[in-house]
Amino acid sequence: MDTSELNCRSCGYGGLEPILSLGQTPLADALLTEEQLGLPERIVPLEWAFCPNCSLVQITEAVSPEILFGRDYPYFSSVSKTLLQHFRESAEELIESRKLNADSLVIEAASNDGYMLRNFVERGIPVLGIDPAEGPARVAQEAGIPTLCTFFGEDLAMRLREEEGMLADLFLANNVLAHVPDLNGFLEGIEIMLKDTGVAVIEVHYVADLVDHCEFDTIYHQHLCYFSVTALDRLFRRHSLFLNEVRRIPTYGGSLRLFVEHREAVGESVRLLLEEEANKGADQIEYYLDFADRVREIKRSLMDLLWDLKRKGKKIAAYGAAAKAATLLSYCGIDKKLVDIGI
Repeated sequence: MDTSELNCRSCGYGGLEPILSLGQTPLADALLTEEQLGLPERIVPLEWAFCPNCSLVQITEAVSPEILFGRDYPYFSSVSKTLLQHFRESAEELIESRKLNADSLVIEAASNDGYMLRNFVERGIPVLGIDPAEGPARVAQEAGIPTLCTFFGEDLAMRLREEEGMLADLFLANNVLAHVPDLNGFLEGIEIMLKDTGVAVIEVHYVADLVDHCEFDTIYHQHLCYFSVTALDRLFRRHSLFLNEVRRIPTYGGSLRLFVEHREAVGESVRLLLEEEANKGADQIEYYLDFADRVREIKRSLMDLLWDLKRKGKKIAAYGAAAKAATLLSYCGIDKKLVDIGI
């Protein structure tokens, strides 16, 4: 993997350092119809790299977001009762702590089918959802949740502020920051849209949990970036935003809930995680190279197990079509020679 010509998506530094190659993989969530099974499938390199300048971990190959999140995007947040409860509790806490009311405005980027914004609408709080996926956006609109079917970024933020007079008391971005090709444009958009007294509440997968628990199947093309608190703090500061509070949460194998504001008031929760990351070396490539060694060992042991089962005459069944399965099956080379039944 030659990363010498690539620039970091966060700080622009040239010469990313390679960590792990997961090979040529299909796109997660690109679910095929029976008629499409015999046609060529889009295969894209999946390479993990580290920026020695700002500590951001990222994949090197970007697929057009119109391909990843366009018309046929199959993911609806509301199908998960666990996530619905998770975000309902978050919304209720934010309504109380921020004293949101009919004079407030809540904006959410990547609002999907309105799974979170509905909690504010039920309390009479004005909202605006922004999501590029036509199916989920249409469901939100039909449920009475104002939603723009487009991508969020600096240009849209400027238009909403200047032409519509919109400024957010609360800006939400749940599990979208990793998906954004123009990371700096997205953050600049938040800076533009956020009231001086407002707060952006952002949830992201936590790269330290991914590494420590060896969750390599969380790496796929929708996830361009993999965030540590160290990398996030540096990213926000470049846009005159400050990470003032952070909470570790269990969703998606380990995530962070970030509280970001215009004013700097960095709390103990942020300082403790920055210190913890420095102690474990999350700002150094060696931490990630050790992870890569463990991933390769998991691949070896899994394939040994599967082939041993086949030699013993056992049948192997694969159930479900999770996005993570695309990475696991492709990287390990698990195909019809090993899997007898797909459900």
